[in-house]
Amino acid sequence: MSNLSPIDTAKFVAAKRAVEFVEDGMRVGLGTGSTAAWMVRCLGERVREEGLRISGVPTSTRTAELARQVGIKVVSLDEARWLDLTIDGADEFDEDLNLIKGGGGALLQEKIVATASDMMIVIADPSKKVDALGGFPLPLEVIPFGWQTTKALIEETLSSMEVLGQTGTLRMNGDAPFITDEGNHIVDLHLQRISNPRQLSLVLNQIPGVVENGLFIDICDKVVIGHQDGKVEVMDINEGTLEEGLVEFAEAENLFADI
Repeated sequence: MSNLSPIDTAKFVAAKRAVEFVEDGMRVGLGTGSTAAWMVRCLGERVREEGLRISGVPTSTRTAELARQVGIKVVSLDEARWLDLTIDGADEFDEDLNLIKGGGGALLQEKIVATASDMMIVIADPSKKVDALGGFPLPLEVIPFGWQTTKALIEETLSSMEVLGQTGTLRMNGDAPFITDEGNHIVDLHLQRISNPRQLSLVLNQIPGVVENGLFIDICDKVVIGHQDGKVEVMDINEGTLEEGLVEFAEAENLFADI
């Protein structure tokens, strides 16, 4: 494990525990981002070594590519219709398991897939748990047409909301605007602290030009928190429980040598 940083070890441990919830025959939503990539590879290992039969619905083109590489059968959400489980990462989560997602720019597909699932499990390291959401910039997916007007409407709306910051910035990819899989832009809101995530989510989605926001409210069922020493915690919002365990991770050095 000498080639893995403490943060990567924590992500792997969380991913390893989370894929234990996947059972044969399930339709599984596959998240996007650095933490979700560990999960996809752990699932691929189960497919290869255990003969696990699953259908994976990816939330981005890059997740789809990785899933195919590791041997997971990839289908579209339209083909799967409804999912048993979605496993994804998060940029922040609070004690009610409300999330901020979209740091990787895939929040729209991620929210559609997670909402179409019987259960959503988030994998994270301890740094992602916060007392109040908003320290991580809140992403909004907006259509390119009139995006500057949309951004101005967003900032005007924020002036009446319970947030500390009110500025938005267009996400860039080098010298050009970042483009999502749907061909849209991302505006990141620097709010610092969100007092009422539920209200803010509803209000932002009423603004013309806003496609979706990165607040995931009442969607996540469990958070699996990995630690660098192999300890793992499973928070279940429905059961009100916190389970602790230990994950063996000696094999990760070979499994993820190419990450």
